[in-house]
Amino acid sequence: MSDHEGATERTSGDVTARYTEEAGERRLDFDREGRTASIAQNIDGYAMLKVRNGPDGDELERYYGFDMALDHAAELLGVGVNDLPIPEPAADMGM
Repeated sequence: MSDHEGATERTSGDVTARYTEEAGERRLDFDREGRTASIAQNIDGYAMLKVRNGPDGDELERYYGFDMALDHAAELLGVGVNDLPIPEPAADMGM
């Protein structure tokens, strides 16, 4: 795990996760083989999680639970949910 420019990163296999807090939201971006899946929540942590096809990408779906958002992100990347590394600061995302 490493911290760069206010972001916390974690890599497992060929998936890299980056957690950041900026622009009024908490965001967890996963990258794998040129594909990105992002999970975003308001900075206060009280809103539903938004799954997008990148940090500034189109919103694809909203979820209350972190587990459901992770499942969708894993599907977008073509990996199992257990293959997604979760940086510690992102572990409490969801309602």
